[in-house]
Amino acid sequence: MTFSRLIPAAVVFVAFALCGAVSANAALKLCNQTSYILYVAIGSATKKELDTKGWSRIVPGDCAIPIAESLTAPAYFIYARTSRAHSGPMRAWGGNVQICARDTNFSERTKLPVRGCRRNEFYKMPFAVLDRHGLTTWTTTFKEAPNLKTLKDAKHAGVNRLLGDLGYHVNVPGERARDQALEDFHRRTKLPADANDAELFASLEVQATKAASPAGYTVCNSSDQQIWVAIGLQGQKGITTRGWWEAPAGACSRVISDPLRINGVYLFARGKGKQPPIVTGHTRLCIRSTEFELNASQPCSGKGFTKVGFALTDTRGRTGYMANIGQNGLAQPTPQARKPGK
Repeated sequence: MTFSRLIPAAVVFVAFALCGAVSANAALKLCNQTSYILYVAIGSATKKELDTKGWSRIVPGDCAIPIAESLTAPAYFIYARTSRAHSGPMRAWGGNVQICARDTNFSERTKLPVRGCRRNEFYKMPFAVLDRHGLTTWTTTFKEAPNLKTLKDAKHAGVNRLLGDLGYHVNVPGERARDQALEDFHRRTKLPADANDAELFASLEVQATKAASPAGYTVCNSSDQQIWVAIGLQGQKGITTRGWWEAPAGACSRVISDPLRINGVYLFARGKGKQPPIVTGHTRLCIRSTEFELNASQPCSGKGFTKVGFALTDTRGRTGYMANIGQNGLAQPTPQARKPGK
């Protein structure tokens, strides 16, 4: 089941809150006063064009500034969803404006009117109109019910939720159970005891995403560098390659959202600059230096085109697969959900 089908069931569990203007050094400020890690997409429209961009990651108790310039466009839109690391149903903050977006990072400029999503991986999500009352600076605060009173409370609750997602029992009186859970988590993941909040949330999210075993194909980056990922999918007329998906250090990127019905996914991953590939293999397929989708019948020639070696990851019998990339390349697969009867 794709995320778009989960939205109607999820929105009833959350509340959407807007607050007043902020200082002049931030045009749009987003604050997360919930116990969930949030991913936020925004849009702005003129009379002729619609610009959309996603996703800004905001951990509990923190804020982000996705737009630094003054808010001068006639209309702005916003949509947020919880991280797939969290157990239970996904929750979303949105409205009634249907705008095309995709599950992984994107930046799109589309001429108006928009009659449909131009590419297969995009689908319509219910954005809310950002009513900023004509102001050029604004703060949006995301809240849940029952409300957490402060950002500090949200940060504390966020750590507890992720520990609970990992199977720790921390919702008991006092802090001893929480302290023991954190101590065990640091030891098990070799996370330094003096890790800051950002490092702790990143590690908790990666481990909880692995435990969640989501449907589809997810790439988790356990290395200390940012990576970019391309995949190859076998079709009736050959292998189609697509790229690029960004996976920051210590984070995951969901490349395929629907349950898998294929025997394998070809994977290639590179870091920044001209460093050797991080994940490569024996199957040579075509890629391009910029965002691409290439089928087997297209010639691999011209500026920016080249053939590289892809590794085959075995997805037979699986509805979900987690490709874990570490310092030394592709690690052993994490156990995933399998098709009924397998």
